[in-house]
Amino acid sequence: MEALGMIETYGLVPAIEAADAMLKAAEVKLLERTFVKGGLVTVTVTGDVAAVKASVDAGAAAAARLGERSLVTQHVIPRPHVEVGETIVNPIPLIERSEHEHEDDDDVEEAGPR
Repeated sequence: MEALGMIETYGLVPAIEAADAMLKAAEVKLLERTFVKGGLVTVTVTGDVAAVKASVDAGAAAAARLGERSLVTQHVIPRPHVEVGETIVNPIPLIERSEHEHEDDDDVEEAGPR
């Protein structure tokens, strides 16, 4: 991973606007969109350093145009450690469920029209 760019917004609409601007501004790849508690949304892109910087700047400007509270923060990591990149591409589960918990899933009926 050459560079990692992140924008955090308050709300989904600014995140979508930021992601659109980021992808249009430079040759970057959208890695993920993460919903954080409290209405925060993080958009993450990767690409070469110059492209990611341009992308994050464009995304931040787009989100900020939607309101002064829309853009929470922005950050670019030029050459992230390989483990940082792997964690984002293949997230580490916060809680691993036991085998017993998986067995209980079979007992749950899906709600449908009655």
